[in-house]
Amino acid sequence: MAKMKAILVAVDGSSYSDRAVQHALDLVVGGLAAELHLLNVQPNLGGAISAFVSKAQLDAHHREEGTKALASAVELAKKASVPAKVHIGVGRQGEIVSDFVGKVGAGLVVLGTRGHTGLAGVLLGSVAQDVIAHVSVPVTLIK
Repeated sequence: MAKMKAILVAVDGSSYSDRAVQHALDLVVGGLAAELHLLNVQPNLGGAISAFVSKAQLDAHHREEGTKALASAVELAKKASVPAKVHIGVGRQGEIVSDFVGKVGAGLVVLGTRGHTGLAGVLLGSVAQDVIAHVSVPVTLIK
């Protein structure tokens, strides 16, 4: 398998996300990618909230929450001695992940999933389905 430029891992700070990061780290350490990018996507809190809160306050909130969500992933990368570039996006997960795939030249997206199927998956929605629908590169789901 040819070495790809980058792997993008969408993280949310959960144990599922940490397992996805560990999988991506194994791929980077194994020589399958040159770069590791960690991305947290924050929900857009615009609309009615923006009437009461300044853009600077919203930006600070997104940065703070994104940094919290990325903390365990960053720590895993440090322990593995793999430099990771961190990113925080705001908006719909699938669209933001797709944008970052292009920006960083990722050849693979890795994300953790709780593995809901059937009715639970329909009722809860699926970030994984949204990402798969939007990206043009392979997606690896880690349960």
